[in-house]
Amino acid sequence: MTASLDFIAWPVTTKRLTLRRLTEGDLESTWSYRKLPEVTEWITAGPKDFETYRKQFLESGKINRDIAVELSDGQGGSRLIGTVMVYIKDAWGQREVAEQAKAVEAELGWSFDPEFAGRGYATEAVKAAMKLCFEDLGLRRIVAGCFAANEPSARLMERVGMRRESFEKANSLHRSGQWMDSYSYAMLKGEWAG
Repeated sequence: MTASLDFIAWPVTTKRLTLRRLTEGDLESTWSYRKLPEVTEWITAGPKDFETYRKQFLESGKINRDIAVELSDGQGGSRLIGTVMVYIKDAWGQREVAEQAKAVEAELGWSFDPEFAGRGYATEAVKAAMKLCFEDLGLRRIVAGCFAANEPSARLMERVGMRRESFEKANSLHRSGQWMDSYSYAMLKGEWAG
């Protein structure tokens, strides 16, 4: 059986947050902070208008990989404050065993509204996504990466217990035209402490 976010009993709650599948109706909320320069600086695409953002988001399939992270407003409502991507994919395997490497790992990614930074919400959400990967979906490995200059993202990966596996020099072309260094992090299911 192939792992899929469709197998999760949504929504998933943590101490302070609710995680659920992202919908097309959420895109305006995500655009409200993803268009900010301090967020766009580090994410994959930086479209200049909402319609381009919406089109790219839907065409890329991100709508099926991103999880909405909501914070209760204390009055029965909630606000979308970020997303965590869980991109389930195949690991590498030699031809004779390649079938056993299908859908056994996930790449994680995230973006959060800077208005909510510094309160541990991203850490809480990413830990919840890790739990989904290891405990609910039974994946064997998770990976994540960032530009080395994106210190908050690197610190987040370290806070949630991921191990830095590589530092690559000038391997990633930033939209500024500069070749930037990057980090990659990972964790195996056996290293997950829950």
